[in-house]
Amino acid sequence: MYLIITRTFPPDVGGMQNLMWGLARSLSKLDLVKVFADYHEDHKKFDDKVSFTIERVSGVKLLRKYRKSLLINEYLKENKNVNCIIADHWKSLELIKSPKKKICLIHSKEINHPKGSRLNKKVLEVLNNVDHVVANSNFTKNLAINLGVEERRLIVINPGVDPVEEIPKDDLKQADEMLKGKKQRLITVSRFDKRKNHEKVIMAIRNLKEKYPDITYTCIGYGDEEENLKKLVIELKLDNYVVFLSDISNELKNALVAKSNIFIMPSIIYKSSVEGFGISFIEAAQYGIPSIGGKDGGASDAIIHDKTGLICDGNNLDDIYTSIDNLLEKSKYLNLGKEAKIHSENFHWDKIIESYKRIL
Repeated sequence: MYLIITRTFPPDVGGMQNLMWGLARSLSKLDLVKVFADYHEDHKKFDDKVSFTIERVSGVKLLRKYRKSLLINEYLKENKNVNCIIADHWKSLELIKSPKKKICLIHSKEINHPKGSRLNKKVLEVLNNVDHVVANSNFTKNLAINLGVEERRLIVINPGVDPVEEIPKDDLKQADEMLKGKKQRLITVSRFDKRKNHEKVIMAIRNLKEKYPDITYTCIGYGDEEENLKKLVIELKLDNYVVFLSDISNELKNALVAKSNIFIMPSIIYKSSVEGFGISFIEAAQYGIPSIGGKDGGASDAIIHDKTGLICDGNNLDDIYTSIDNLLEKSKYLNLGKEAKIHSENFHWDKIIESYKRIL
């Protein structure tokens, strides 16, 4: 039996939620699975449909952490058939007292604290006492080593994706209407955070529109930087070139990605925040859309430079401009998109779970 401890789980949405859902579902095909997850107000309908047991823990954040660990420790005492504990975050294991085998996933941002700092010491106290630390990319593995995680515990296993389902015709039609008249189509699906670097892409659009007057940039998401980005668009007079969307269906989001030419997210390191992998690059690749990612972070695990997309310097506006122009000129994005689609099959959960099986 596998016990999964997670702070991020559906029906809440996001990359980490999708990762833990895919992992739990894949493991449930191998053995019994029990998930301890944080409470979500819409959880009941979701939980009733899954093939494994989910226990939700509610309460204010600080108290929830202690209550959750207490419940898990009691469960472990009473259930001797748990073979392995798998956690989404070092904090999920901080208060778990058990000799059972432990695997902890790491993603970059949550471990990126100055070496020797109080938080760094707390991270190492957990990670250097588990059996395996699963890094989501080679970048994350190297970051962990530099911060003091013992290399012998580390293994790189990229996040998985499910094979895409056919997009409903009505959503494809709506996407066509929304992008009508736009020949060069860029898209980003992510939170509006500094590290995602929408700002530099928007600034590149200001110059690219002179060469490509029919260019458009679709930004799907929400976040703290949304208002700042909208102000930048107005300031640069790009209202007709940049579109912000949120609260749209997953089907329409996928349709807009599928109808675009380039997925772009030239991430940067902002303070301690860094992109550990970038599953959205793989999700776009499944529709035959190549990506442009930043050199800072784990994008290189998801994008094969000059084959399935391009890796650029997200801090360099000229490099972002040149990368976009490179893919748009002579429609180079078409060939890279074909390679991206083939490459995306390596990230299907039925293949990714094999790496987990080797350490379970």
